[in-house]
Amino acid sequence: MITRIWHGITKAEYADTYLKYLEQTGLSDYRKTKGNISAKVLRRIEGDICHFLTVTEWDSYDSIIKFAGKNYHKARYYPEDKKYLLEFEEHVSHYETFE
Repeated sequence: MITRIWHGITKAEYADTYLKYLEQTGLSDYRKTKGNISAKVLRRIEGDICHFLTVTEWDSYDSIIKFAGKNYHKARYYPEDKKYLLEFEEHVSHYETFE
């Protein structure tokens, strides 16, 4: 199993709005992709900013490629992300995952 982790930062005032947006875009697309095992969001507000982590589990790198494309180490963004995100991290992290 492979765990894929993405990190994004918004203004704290957008925390709830961006969470809903994530649920409608990334989380929905993760869950629709064959080979996705789970998809979760972690959120932490620190003063006036909010950190988001999407943590997804996949059965293989081939399944991740179905979601992210051949350059699967790059983060995948959606059109409305530019309204909320303070920066656009280029890469995600992948970890072999053991139970």
